[in-house]
Amino acid sequence: MGRSPALIGAVDVLAVLIAASLPWSTTAPSIFVGLWLLVVTPTIDWRDYGRKLARPAFALPFAFLLLALLGTLWSDAAWADRLHAIKPVAKLVLIPALLYHFGLSERGFWVCLAFLASCALLAVYSWIVLLDPAWKITATASAGVPVKNYIDQSQEFTLCAFALALPALTFRRGGSVVATAVCLALILLFATNMVFVASARTALLCIAVLLALFAWKHLSRRAALVLLAGTVAASALTWTTSPYLRQRITDIAVEYRHGREDISRASTAQRLTYWRKAIHGFAEAPWTGHGTGSIKRQFERAATGGSSLDAEIVSNPHNQTLNVAMQWGLLGVVLLYAMWVAHLRLFLGEGLAAWIGIAAVVQNIASSLLNSHLFDFHEGWMYVLGVGVAGGMALKAKAGPHLHYETRSEDEAVDPQKFLRAGMRFSAD
Repeated sequence: MGRSPALIGAVDVLAVLIAASLPWSTTAPSIFVGLWLLVVTPTIDWRDYGRKLARPAFALPFAFLLLALLGTLWSDAAWADRLHAIKPVAKLVLIPALLYHFGLSERGFWVCLAFLASCALLAVYSWIVLLDPAWKITATASAGVPVKNYIDQSQEFTLCAFALALPALTFRRGGSVVATAVCLALILLFATNMVFVASARTALLCIAVLLALFAWKHLSRRAALVLLAGTVAASALTWTTSPYLRQRITDIAVEYRHGREDISRASTAQRLTYWRKAIHGFAEAPWTGHGTGSIKRQFERAATGGSSLDAEIVSNPHNQTLNVAMQWGLLGVVLLYAMWVAHLRLFLGEGLAAWIGIAAVVQNIASSLLNSHLFDFHEGWMYVLGVGVAGGMALKAKAGPHLHYETRSEDEAVDPQKFLRAGMRFSAD
């Protein structure tokens, strides 16, 4: 059955709007996601889509959602908490639809560019807000953060900086000085913002992991050693020139020592307390967990009067594995890691799409050691878009340029060489 090029174009435009609005808002992306689902539905060949669901990368998000739905049956949490806990899992089922659509569409890079441009604008605006806080769009607790929070801002800047690393390397090897300079300037924009304006310590962990990944995938041994030396030198320079970042790192010890006396400065002590209680809760029901939405109930039971920190009741243990283990036990943990591995396997090839995708997955895995970022709104949607859009492009690259939507006339089909001519398909060869 032929599909209207206008309808397919609308699906692509809505995906662009989701990506462009994500750094600035929570409401706008949610609206665009709803519209995207409405518009993409008639473009799907459901028999072909059903066949693709046999692949783990497509099927496991649905399996995860099914487990969350079934988990409401054995949970002892209030029904409001059970239903609320389904929402973070439900967004994962957009990944198969995105994989399917961008496995056929030619406009996947539009989405990547929209997110990059939006983050670059936010980085510039962040400096303005640092100099004049009156320019803040929403009330935030951190200087230099116009919207949301410094954790979200740092995660998006980290992903953008590393997404640009491969194009910068490719342009340099190809002798394109101007294009290389543009990529490096954008990387510097994001990096300096995290060094001097606002930075999450989780992002620093992600940077270290992604640097190692980039060196392993795209650099020779000699180039990797040069990168290591440059990183050490840059870190030393940053330590001496950025009092902000130096304080962020040295505060870890302060937060650990004094967290129980002053909960406002207890970030490190809080996490350690959450993890201890979460492990205890997991040990009580190791196979299937306590059910969907049960985390808050488990922390209520574990609360003591020893200190304000011991008495704290939360619904997020700040670790993705423990978040899943408390609710769905080892069954949920196996599904979580199986999904991560299946999505990593989408990006084992070469090219920019494969690099963006693997960076998005590895960043989520690394940051989920210290947070429940797969279930958080902002980082969760970064994962969904990164895997869905880049994964679709990677699948299309493996299938060949002949694979595209069947439109109502050959003249109306999107030119599969468009991004080749535009210089948007890269490889590290």
